[in-house]
Amino acid sequence: MDKIRVAVCGTGFMGREVLAGVLREPGLEPAGVIEKFSDADSVRLPDGSGSIPLGKDPGALLDLVKPDVLIDFTNAAWTAEVAPAALQRGVRVVIGTTGLSEAFLKELEASCKAQGIGAVVAPNFAIGAVLMIHMAKLASGYFDFAEITEMHQEKKADAPSGTAIATAQEMVAARGKPFEHTDPEKDTLPNARGAVYEGVALHSQRMPGFVAHQEVALGGLGQTLRIRHDSTGRESFIPGVLLATREVMKRRELVIGLDKLIGL
Repeated sequence: MDKIRVAVCGTGFMGREVLAGVLREPGLEPAGVIEKFSDADSVRLPDGSGSIPLGKDPGALLDLVKPDVLIDFTNAAWTAEVAPAALQRGVRVVIGTTGLSEAFLKELEASCKAQGIGAVVAPNFAIGAVLMIHMAKLASGYFDFAEITEMHQEKKADAPSGTAIATAQEMVAARGKPFEHTDPEKDTLPNARGAVYEGVALHSQRMPGFVAHQEVALGGLGQTLRIRHDSTGRESFIPGVLLATREVMKRRELVIGLDKLIGL
């Protein structure tokens, strides 16, 4: 069986981690890198074994290296340019970018259907984080109060995180109605209770030392339940990314959420 040729979008922390993961994985082959802010024409592989093409124009790079899959962990604005360029060329996409609009996801779904190829979008590719959301969904029917605290490095572009929002949405859907939420009689400082989605308060922490962490707290009469997941390194996302890269080759539609790929 031929190797799956993979292009990676971005040369930041996550882009480099993904490229290294693809290089190590049997059956996958790094084909090229798209980097908007570079004028170089190649990038050295993480293991020093050679170089692969690099380009800032998505269409031109994809035409040159002809990958099977494009993996993108950049930002919502750049993803909205890169993903259509890939799908138009029959290249499947695996997207870990958060903050994507509903309009973009609808366009992505329509493009997949029209092209007859797959795409995977997930707010979090850590298997443990997917299990955390699943456990929170199971618990949602037994508690009336819920709050989510997520913690990320200080340069994360969005807040709350896509994982936190997805968790709240899944919990409310599983519960079938909003959670109860209390507001103080007086806000000593504005927004002290955080953002609120259907009764679920969401709190964001941003500072050096964090990678990606989330705790779901549920409260009921005389008890609390806390469900927490910690990614202590970006390598925690790679098994999920590689799983999605293999699975997207079998799909002919948009799949949202890694849980759909691991049978939850």
